[in-house]
Amino acid sequence: MTYSDEIKSIRKKCFLSQEAFARALEVSFSTVNRWESGKSKPNMSAMKKIQEFCILHSIDFTNLEQAWNKR
Repeated sequence: MTYSDEIKSIRKKCFLSQEAFARALEVSFSTVNRWESGKSKPNMSAMKKIQEFCILHSIDFTNLEQAWNKR
């Protein structure tokens, strides 16, 4: 899967809207929307926040990390 699909999957595992997921990560709704549509990629700081979110909710972060590292 692509990084955008992985982000959407993480969000849906917690039954969150894009807006609620954005609040949890302390980013804007439009940022999450751009990630999920593949228009932009999370930066390193955002990836750390997503990783912390995954750890807190017992979600595997590995697939997103691998997809994010692909060029």
